[in-house]
Amino acid sequence: MPPDSFFAGPGLDRADALRGQPEALARLQEDPRALELVWSEGLPAIDEAGHLQWQPLTTPDLFLGLADGSPRYSPALPFEGDARARFNALAHLSAADAPLFAAALSLSSWHRRHRFCANCGQESVVVRGGWSRQCPDCHAEHYPRVDPVVIMLAEHDDRLLLGRQPQYPPGRYSALAGFLEVGETIEAAVARELFEEAGVRVADVRYLASQPWPFPSSLMIGCTARAEDDRLTVDTTELEDARWFTRGEVAAALAGEDGASFIPPPHFAIARTLLEHWLSA
Repeated sequence: MPPDSFFAGPGLDRADALRGQPEALARLQEDPRALELVWSEGLPAIDEAGHLQWQPLTTPDLFLGLADGSPRYSPALPFEGDARARFNALAHLSAADAPLFAAALSLSSWHRRHRFCANCGQESVVVRGGWSRQCPDCHAEHYPRVDPVVIMLAEHDDRLLLGRQPQYPPGRYSALAGFLEVGETIEAAVARELFEEAGVRVADVRYLASQPWPFPSSLMIGCTARAEDDRLTVDTTELEDARWFTRGEVAAALAGEDGASFIPPPHFAIARTLLEHWLSA
């Protein structure tokens, strides 16, 4: 089995049974142990050791759950600051605190972007401790959405297909990825994306691991596939380049060797997890 990806895990007890009990939620807000996340520049704040920062409860917008029976909350804040700060923060974030970081950021982002009822247009209100919104007019209830994304490694003759997008740092290559479309299976999405972006036809699509990705709220579905041949037709509207890399090249890149053929994705990306798993197989 592949190792757990960054952001994997529950983070805390999400206490779903309490979300539909307004009286119980009200009592939790009075608990003297209740804490809320500190935010900075549109992100949950991280201390020098990479841990989330907490303070006494003042803004119980979003009930995140229970940590050893102690209530944990987050304010629902608009995003402020440079989007590049997101990735700078992840470089220092503790893996133990990553699942809670992802949950709080995704939930806050969802509330910011879904204030109005998709059914009738009326402004909705927060219910269930922040885990849904309800329209006071038509009574439709809306839940936080997750956008599924397939991310995959295609293999041919013990080589891997990796690509780079124009916004990547110079030299970085990573796994190809794309959103799952309506009426589509995971396997079909993997095959379609690889063919659309690189002209590669594949078979034997296999699921390996998944990862929440809170920018704003995706689920990365990591897969592998066997390419029928190594011919490439790169869609330059999607990718700047795509190449096949040998096992030795992947090993050198992950080891950070001087002169490596490419720079791998960072440790917090599931693409890195997929590369590490492939290399160890």
